[in-house]
Amino acid sequence: MGFPSLEELSGWIGLSDAEAVRALHARAYAEKTAVIGRRVSMRGLIEAGNVCAKDCRYCGIRASNRNLTRYQLTQEEIVASARFAAESGYGSVVIQSGEIESEAHTRFIEEVLRAIAPLKLGVTLSLGEQTEEVYRRWRDAGATRYLLRIETSNPALYAALHPAICSFDRRVECLRALRRCGYQVGTGVMAGLPGQTLEDLARDIAFFRDIDADMIGMGPYIPHPDTPLAAEASGWSAEAALRLGLNMIAATRLALRDVNIAAATALQALDPLGREKGLLAGANVVMPNVTDAKYRAQYKLYANKPCLDENAALCRGCLQRRIESIGETVLWGVPGDSAHFFARTRPGM
Repeated sequence: MGFPSLEELSGWIGLSDAEAVRALHARAYAEKTAVIGRRVSMRGLIEAGNVCAKDCRYCGIRASNRNLTRYQLTQEEIVASARFAAESGYGSVVIQSGEIESEAHTRFIEEVLRAIAPLKLGVTLSLGEQTEEVYRRWRDAGATRYLLRIETSNPALYAALHPAICSFDRRVECLRALRRCGYQVGTGVMAGLPGQTLEDLARDIAFFRDIDADMIGMGPYIPHPDTPLAAEASGWSAEAALRLGLNMIAATRLALRDVNIAAATALQALDPLGREKGLLAGANVVMPNVTDAKYRAQYKLYANKPCLDENAALCRGCLQRRIESIGETVLWGVPGDSAHFFARTRPGM
């Protein structure tokens, strides 16, 4: 099957009839099963800090939000979380924080990566826009994957979501730089933003194809009360936003086939079974939080974030049971690398 047309993608994303939605998700799940198998890769999520230099209009940790306590984990705390993940059977961790560009921060992350290296974990960074030199330094220090969400591929909508200092072109160039540095490259969007159309979302999937992304992390837009965007109605109910997020997973799976797609925690914020529904719509990655619970309430990118006070060890067992209950197998102790990455980097490709 060739890449779907924008009209076809828009039609899939906008489906609302219950039977048609079920059929779309079943088709995407069959595609995921054929290409990847009934296997779910686990990433231990480490929320390393909520200090951010950016002031994006949708984000709960935006620089101008005074209604939260800022924190930054120490190297020892990050390594302890990574060690817990390794000892719990995770083959991979994600280190995520607000966006900071400084030599001190660059060196700090390098030191963290070298301290984690003996644990033999796959390491994904999600630390925002940096120079190519910084990306290369972190790659040399041991990071293998990088997630930099575009949030929307519509430049006009991007400008409406971000302050003037944020450049859509720079964001795209950062994704290209990550490719040049040899990372498995991830990006993603929010579905259901104010002013966003179904064609915008279809073009987002075409954008994933055009940059040849290896990993996709996306979810439904959920307003955070301490942000300017919360005052703007998106036009989507919680039920409709969940359906839109799941339809995006399904459409992306059908269009891109072998990429890694995460069942975002935001799905669970809208439905207790949201992550399971994401897996059944074609996702193959879950990212349970392994950050010390005392910090989690301060890393709220959106409202109603689940599992804020959940013990990480209990969360592991609970998630495994829930994933197995839908007929999937958890891949413990393996990095869960993107099949698309290896397909595009094979000799002769």
